[in-house]
Amino acid sequence: MRFIDNTLSLYKELSEKTYKHGGYQAFKINDPKPRDIHKASVRDRLLHHAIYKILYPYFDKKFIPDSFSCRLNKGTHKAVNKFREFYYKVGKNSTKTCWVLKCDIRKFFANINHEILKGILAKYIEDKDILWLLSQIIDSFNSKRGIGVGLPLGNLTSQLFVNIYLNELDQFIKHKLKAKYYIRYCDDFMILGENKEYLTKLIPLINNFLKEKLNLTLHSDKVIIKKYHQGIDFLGYVALPHYRVLRTKTKTRIFKKIRKKQQDLQKHLISEESFNQSLQSYFGILKHCNGYKIKKRILLICKKFQRE
Repeated sequence: MRFIDNTLSLYKELSEKTYKHGGYQAFKINDPKPRDIHKASVRDRLLHHAIYKILYPYFDKKFIPDSFSCRLNKGTHKAVNKFREFYYKVGKNSTKTCWVLKCDIRKFFANINHEILKGILAKYIEDKDILWLLSQIIDSFNSKRGIGVGLPLGNLTSQLFVNIYLNELDQFIKHKLKAKYYIRYCDDFMILGENKEYLTKLIPLINNFLKEKLNLTLHSDKVIIKKYHQGIDFLGYVALPHYRVLRTKTKTRIFKKIRKKQQDLQKHLISEESFNQSLQSYFGILKHCNGYKIKKRILLICKKFQRE
C-alpha cells in the first residue's frame, strides 16, 4: 500500500550509500532432500530483481555454453539432451566405449567464500558503487560454517553469484584441462571421454583447483567414473545409450505426491483444477524419457480414485 514511498526511501538509501540489507526468514523444504531456505524481505527482493535484471545479461555472455543451471533457454531437459549428444560424439554413435566422470561439490552453497566471490566480481566490474552494493547483499548472510561464508538458498542474486563463482571452474576445465565434453548443472558436473585413465587423472587436478582458488572440495562419495552404458544418474533421469528412464527415487516421489494430492482433493484442500495441473506437470517430466508405463500406471491410479 506504500509502494511508492518505500521505493523512494530505498532509492534514497542507495544513492546515499546508507542501505543495509535486512534479515532473512528461515524455513525448511524437502525437494527432495531437506534444504534450508532463507527468504529476504519484499524490500530486499525488489532490489535483488533490479540487480539481476541488469547484471544477468552481462555475465551470461561470459559463461560457457554447456553450463545449464539458472540460465535463460537452458534448464534440466536441455542439459540431459546435451549430455546424450556428447555421448554420441564420444561413443561414435555407440560404436566405442564412453566413460563418464561424474562429480559433486561438497556443501556448495554453504561453503562459498565471500571474499573470493567479491574478488571474482571485481575482475569484471570496475564501478565501485556496484561492488559496494553487491558486497552488502553477499555479506548479509552467513552459513553455519562461519562469518564470511555461504550464500542463501532463496535469493535470486544467489543464482547468479553461484554461476559467476563456478564459471572459474568451467573456464579452468575447458581451457586449462582442455576437456571438450564437459557439462555442468549447478554443482553437479560431468566430463565424458574415451579413456578411463584420462578421466582419473583429472580428479586431483580439479580438486586442487577447487581448494586453492574457490575454497571448495569435491564430495568424495559422489565422485564416480563409469561406462555410459551402465546408466548415468543425472538430473532425475538415468541415461542409457538408446533411451532414458526416470530415476527410481523420482518415480517413487511422483507416486507419493499423487497420493497426497488425492487425499487433499478429498478433503477439499485443493481444487480439481489444481490436481489436474499437477498431473500435467508429471506427464511433462515423462515426455523426456521412456515413461509410457509410468504414465499408464498414473492414469490407472486416477481412474481407481475416481471410482472410489
